[in-house]
Amino acid sequence: QVQLVESGGGLVQPGGSLRLSCATSGTIFSIYIMGWYRQAPGKQRELVAALTSGGSTNYADSVKGRFTISRDNAKNTVYLQMNNLKPEDTAVYYCNVYTKRAIISEPYNYWGQGTQVTVSS
Repeated sequence: QVQLVESGGGLVQPGGSLRLSCATSGTIFSIYIMGWYRQAPGKQRELVAALTSGGSTNYADSVKGRFTISRDNAKNTVYLQMNNLKPEDTAVYYCNVYTKRAIISEPYNYWGQGTQVTVSS
């Protein structure tokens, strides 16, 4: 079982920055994808950024060049640095961990409780 606890959300003016944190506990296997998703009111949840166990990263087109996902293994924490925030970035942001023991194993999928990010003047 893996627990995920997000923090760092809040109210910020357009052009500002926030750093979201996702503290993880429990067993994450060597094969994993750690991601940040967001869901705005009336919209579907969408992938914002992902980091794989192979070291690759992936970003939604709308956040490329502005957001950066990273992981601190010593602190068991995943971060999402968000710069040059725009009103359309307003959403609840969720941390996600998808992990499996081996390629042929069944995956485990975990979600955090979400943290609100509001970009407004």
